[in-house]
Amino acid sequence: MAIPQHTIDQILDRTDIVDVIGQFVKLKKTGRTYSGCCPFHQEKSPSFHVYRDKQYFHCFGCQANGNAIRFLMDIGSRNFIEVMKDLSSQTGIELPKDNNDSNKLKYKRESKPKPVQKPAIEAKALPPKTGETHTAPAAVNFEHDPFAEFQNNEDAFYGNDPFAHFDQVANAFEDVPQDGNLYDLLENVAQFYEQQLPLSPIGQAYFKQRGLSADTIAYWRLGYAPEDWQHLEKAFPQDIEGLKLLGLIRTSDSGRDFDLLRERVIFPIRDAKGRVVGFGGRALNDEIKPKYINSPDSEVFHKNQLLYGLYEGRKQKANDWMMVEGYMDVIALQQYGVTGAVATLGTASNSEHLNILYNQNDKKNNRITLAFDGDAAGQKAARRTLEIALPLLNDGRELKFFVLPNDHDPDSLIRREGIENFRRLLDTSPLLSEFVFAHLTQNHNVASPEGKSQVMGELRQLTELLPKGGSYRYLLQQYFREKLGFSRKWQPQVNNDASLSFSTKIDAEEYVIAILINHPYLYIHFEPLRALVSQDLLLYHVLNIFNVIFDELPDDPELSTYYVLGACAAHHHELQHILEHANISDYTSSPEQADKLAADLSTKLQYQFLQLKIKSNKFSSLAEMRNLKQRIYDIDKKRSLTLLED
Repeated sequence: MAIPQHTIDQILDRTDIVDVIGQFVKLKKTGRTYSGCCPFHQEKSPSFHVYRDKQYFHCFGCQANGNAIRFLMDIGSRNFIEVMKDLSSQTGIELPKDNNDSNKLKYKRESKPKPVQKPAIEAKALPPKTGETHTAPAAVNFEHDPFAEFQNNEDAFYGNDPFAHFDQVANAFEDVPQDGNLYDLLENVAQFYEQQLPLSPIGQAYFKQRGLSADTIAYWRLGYAPEDWQHLEKAFPQDIEGLKLLGLIRTSDSGRDFDLLRERVIFPIRDAKGRVVGFGGRALNDEIKPKYINSPDSEVFHKNQLLYGLYEGRKQKANDWMMVEGYMDVIALQQYGVTGAVATLGTASNSEHLNILYNQNDKKNNRITLAFDGDAAGQKAARRTLEIALPLLNDGRELKFFVLPNDHDPDSLIRREGIENFRRLLDTSPLLSEFVFAHLTQNHNVASPEGKSQVMGELRQLTELLPKGGSYRYLLQQYFREKLGFSRKWQPQVNNDASLSFSTKIDAEEYVIAILINHPYLYIHFEPLRALVSQDLLLYHVLNIFNVIFDELPDDPELSTYYVLGACAAHHHELQHILEHANISDYTSSPEQADKLAADLSTKLQYQFLQLKIKSNKFSSLAEMRNLKQRIYDIDKKRSLTLLED
């Protein structure tokens, strides 16, 4: 059974690791962690710690570590699937089922095909014969006709009769299988709609007007649904029940069946595995309402959990993901070489959509860009999406806002600016901190104390939505205070290579202390160093002080610094020397940059300390040595990915 990463993440989000481990280990609250005797090796004093906010456990003795899944696998010697099935039942999140085991994907087929009634197709709807000239509507003016290859090869599409192929198939079989599969049926319907496009001048004209090439049309498997009200019944007479289960055939109040999609260009929608699960249809007649129709939810189609273009972006190994408004935006961007664009399926974006995108970037650059129109409606949509996204911004996740000029979509903007300028605009789109500051200050006079106070009040409402215990919410508050002049001037000085750029007068461990004093909430990144730093170093004592006081830190960034200095008063002489000689200007650039630099520095130091520990050959057991080597491997892999991105 293949379990998608976003499903695993959902289950972990709903699992309390303290409750899980507490069933096997007697845990006691100590500072911001829960501690107990390690169940994986013999010990008398507790060195096993569980971090509820990180959903992570770590043993300082044998170096065992991981999440709730890893703990349950190790404690019970169980495999991954067994553990996931248990957690699935506990959290209520359903695991994907094998098609062969799921009766929900089956439907009864007709034992014998019904007579196929071929719809009448007017001559004007047929492609011209070879050698004839096709005249596009007056509004369409293209020097190159991407459909020429279709018009000159009508035999490839079964002559002039769109139903001829299906008629031949129907007459070819005598015994129809009793059970059909919804995925197979959807694939057949997708092929049927694809084959109708070369037979529809109006469908071809629409895609020509949008500037799509024949290769693009083929890549996205675009199609056309005929005007006939029963074209699916005639093409698939044995599969009526399946088509009704999918919502592609509906029944009127008078009891008559009719097709959902008619006289529309068709956009097949694929799931993360590339299977067709539904369709989007755009009307080509302004009198037809609504303009867009999507397949209704079914056993295989859940629009709140799907993103158009996700499969294609993954197939192209996209590194940056951007959420845009509609299908055509996704397709146009891909045609211009901008991969990773996705769109919701006729619904507003939700937390599930955003989590799906963030999970695509696992162990990579964890950033999403949201594209919005610059008008009032676009601003309103941006604010709504911002409020949905804030609770998901765990440390390391970034959000950018690409505000489009009025009356432009990504396709038209590329046409106006050219692809190079478009990429420049996209790359320089503001981070969340910059966007929020501009958004909150545009309606207030920030030159006045009253205006500044109102901005800070609105900011507090937004930061309350951010995950508690993370560093970003406090960095954002500090950023706003300094931008508004409440404290020292915010001076962006960014060191993009995230190297250890500490002063030669202090060492790496002291540099971390300087960062923690100035930005106490970055402690969550440096917490893993507690298990690795030598006990005779000042950093070891400072990290242990942070472990005790972290949950009590004041929300105000400046007050939290004073609180830390008070807690570390016993070391004030050493701290004074460090603060005088450490230059941490890189950590006053932006909240996002400070957060990333802290994570990168922590990772680099963990790697160095682990290497030193391996070389020392001081292990309590072979298990500890194996765990140390595994951690070095994992960190090295993570560092390699970071270097590739930079």
